[in-house]
Amino acid sequence: MESTSTDPNAPEYECIKELLRVVDEYIPQPVREIEKPFMMPVEDVFSIKGRGTVVTGRVDRGHIKIGDPVEIVGLQEKSKASVCTGVEMFHKLLDEGQAGDNLGLLLRGIERTDVERGM
Repeated sequence: MESTSTDPNAPEYECIKELLRVVDEYIPQPVREIEKPFMMPVEDVFSIKGRGTVVTGRVDRGHIKIGDPVEIVGLQEKSKASVCTGVEMFHKLLDEGQAGDNLGLLLRGIERTDVERGM
């Protein structure tokens, strides 16, 4: 499809808008399980000098806010307790994250060696 118009409201673009509308109606929005307890499998771990340890991953269920307590469980016998001091998504600081979001969480009092992928 070619057009000389740069106006997104030009008549020749109406068929594209209609296609997007039909696709949006056909594919249902996934249900986010935000009422359940927070769970996010760790995909990666970073140390940020002067700030602390950041864990990244996709939130499976629940939600998290700055100041919320977290418990790191999984590959070690003892779990580690911490507090979330920062929530970030795609280099944007957020007040909270919820199920379905890909997040980076800044954790207080956790060393990089305390956490590994899969926890």
